Amino acid sequence: MSSTGTARRPSLTRRDTTSQEFMDDPGCDLDRLERTYSQFTTVNRLVSGWQRVYRRWIRPRLDPDRPATLLDIGFGGGDISRALTTWAARDRLALRITAIDPDERALRHVHRLPAAGVRFEQASSADLVARGDRYDLVISNHLLHHLDPDALAALLADSRALSRQLVVHNDLSRGRAGYGFYAAVTLPFARRSFIHQDGLLSIRRSYRRPELQAVVPPGWQVRTMFPQRLLLTHESARR
Repeated sequence: MSSTGTARRPSLTRRDTTSQEFMDDPGCDLDRLERTYSQFTTVNRLVSGWQRVYRRWIRPRLDPDRPATLLDIGFGGGDISRALTTWAARDRLALRITAIDPDERALRHVHRLPAAGVRFEQASSADLVARGDRYDLVISNHLLHHLDPDALAALLADSRALSRQLVVHNDLSRGRAGYGFYAAVTLPFARRSFIHQDGLLSIRRSYRRPELQAVVPPGWQVRTMFPQRLLLTHESARR
């Protein structure tokens, strides 16, 4: 396992594909992990841009006369799914969300929170493909940089199989400005959660746009979004 120091800023020329995030360790400190899950809400609100993704990509595909279905792969703290249900409800649009994560610790976290109209489940995308599930929309947040090439290819194949209309994988884009900003604003939380160390490592593990476009199959589009975000999208004609 590798920790991220703040005294010396690492090179971001190449992706770090070898270090492991603390929260991915099955034996990590559970109190710090729980605080990390809770802090995802604030971090994602500041940097992930999901409200813009909702307005640009998701809301136009919601039909006021028919509930749409959405799958959130790797829900983590569960905050993205909860936010999407809130925004859709405010727009008087019906959105039924299933959120999956293979980590039972994530499931325990969301089950401690108030009900939010989201169906949370411990499962992988492959599990849902195997049982024949289909959804109008498929999303993920901060998932791509965790995956090795084989796992990435499997995720994209599963996403297409599960989606009737649209897939949006929202992830970080590796860059020095974002790294420095994140290092500064999360430093006060470094000892009580993994949000500082793991967030910096996530940036080091993340792609730049040409890198990601070079490794995805035809039909997938990589777009940039401020601040230092990548959206990997696939639109399908199938319904």
